[in-house]
Amino acid sequence: MSEPLLDHATQTMAAGSKSFATAARLFDPATRRSALMLYAWCRHCDDVIDGQQLGFAAGCSGADAADGPAQRLARLEAETRRACAGEPMSDPAFAAFQEVALRHEIPESQALDHLTGYAMDVRGDRYPHLADTLRYCYHVAGVVGLMMARVMGVRDDAVLDRACDLGLAFQLTNIARDIVDDAQMDRCYLPLAWLEEFAVPRAELAAPQHRPALGEMARRLVAVAEPYYASAREGLPALPLRSAWAIATARGVYRRIGLKVAVAGENAWSTRQGTGKAEKLGLLLAGGGVALSARRHRPCPRPEALWQRPR
Repeated sequence: MSEPLLDHATQTMAAGSKSFATAARLFDPATRRSALMLYAWCRHCDDVIDGQQLGFAAGCSGADAADGPAQRLARLEAETRRACAGEPMSDPAFAAFQEVALRHEIPESQALDHLTGYAMDVRGDRYPHLADTLRYCYHVAGVVGLMMARVMGVRDDAVLDRACDLGLAFQLTNIARDIVDDAQMDRCYLPLAWLEEFAVPRAELAAPQHRPALGEMARRLVAVAEPYYASAREGLPALPLRSAWAIATARGVYRRIGLKVAVAGENAWSTRQGTGKAEKLGLLLAGGGVALSARRHRPCPRPEALWQRPR
């Protein structure tokens, strides 16, 4: 693959995910390249469905401008299948994904599982209970953890479970941080049973008078994420040291964001919760310590109560 393809993937991550871009620098060059390529495809698919560019409103162009989300999703699925089959790719995002998929033997089923998450958004799926929210989290983030683990050389199912758990934790954090932004796009990933419990109508989710209730639900989501973050840590000993450092750092950054949301409560959406440069540096150093200590750690069994990914 040409270096312009790598440049495209690098720029995509730098603009679309500053949190993971910090951690990605810790990978060895080959792993970093594949991680960037995989991210570029994920970001592209997300943007195509939402009519955005790198997560920001930009409008669609070309064929996407004339089609609705369902048609755009069908085109993504077709191009993903072609990429997995080794057919020539002209779009940089699909050329990037093809390189990763073929090099690391990523199953087509996992790529399509990820696209199912976008299909859930296109259909406007609702999530009656926490298990339904976790199923959504699997499709949009847990399966990305599985693909990333393959990039890092993981093939053992028990370790793959830990990678999926980290994706679930990341997405639970994202949902908590973005409750109001999602509501303004008429999306809600909170369990409907929780909305009923707190007497918050789904159509009024973004209304200021419901912020105290949203704060409580966000705290609950962050609490739900904690055992998945803990489980993910148990997978670090199976990774190469530099990969373990990168993943431990990403875990620390996202977990910190979730804790900030929980502490802020009803004020969590007055400004977007994140981590500054100095804070990321501290978490990067802490991640190194976590990765090193994991080399001497014997993993604990995965709790049976955690949501189990499809096999």
